[in-house]
Amino acid sequence: MPTLTAEKRVLHVDLQGETIRAAQGSMVAYTGKVDFKHAGMGGGGGLKAALKQRVAGESIALMECTGAGRVTLAQDALDVTLVDLPGDTLQVESESILAVTDGLRLDVRFTGLRGMTTGQGLATTTVTGHGQVALLSDGPLIGLEVGPGVPLVVDPDAYVASRGQLQMNLVSGVSWKTFVGEGSGEPFSLRFEGQGVVFIQPAER
Repeated sequence: MPTLTAEKRVLHVDLQGETIRAAQGSMVAYTGKVDFKHAGMGGGGGLKAALKQRVAGESIALMECTGAGRVTLAQDALDVTLVDLPGDTLQVESESILAVTDGLRLDVRFTGLRGMTTGQGLATTTVTGHGQVALLSDGPLIGLEVGPGVPLVVDPDAYVASRGQLQMNLVSGVSWKTFVGEGSGEPFSLRFEGQGVVFIQPAER
């Protein structure tokens, strides 16, 4: 498995013959002998994933980096955070994925409410398996715990990812944006219940 090191706004990937998938255009430097190629339809998730992404409007374009050397990745000077997946599933906005290690599967899960929030379609990208995911965020990524009987409500524009046994619901009505004059259309927020972690960024899209 390649060695990933997050350093503020860059990700260093040390390869010894392995392959890693990264957002297209995110390579800013590399040393050694490394080959880059398009990861194929669905970002390596296959034709089925690609078709679901097209229907959902949840797009992600990945490239494969294979060889021996160090690849440095970055995108729009956004903060980079590594998340370890020990066989569970991470739900994440596709635009927040910088890189995933080999062995992780990307797919699309229909939630039935995302189109009413960020306008990115009624779906979210899922990353499942054993490995590491490098996430992008506008500012340091913040992990908020959700426990039984203690629901969490977040601004959909600040939402980045979530993991665990969580139920996500749309809450309509009065929101904090209404009071600061930023509301447009029907106000809403995202409510999470169950057991898990919700990752947010300290800035809005």
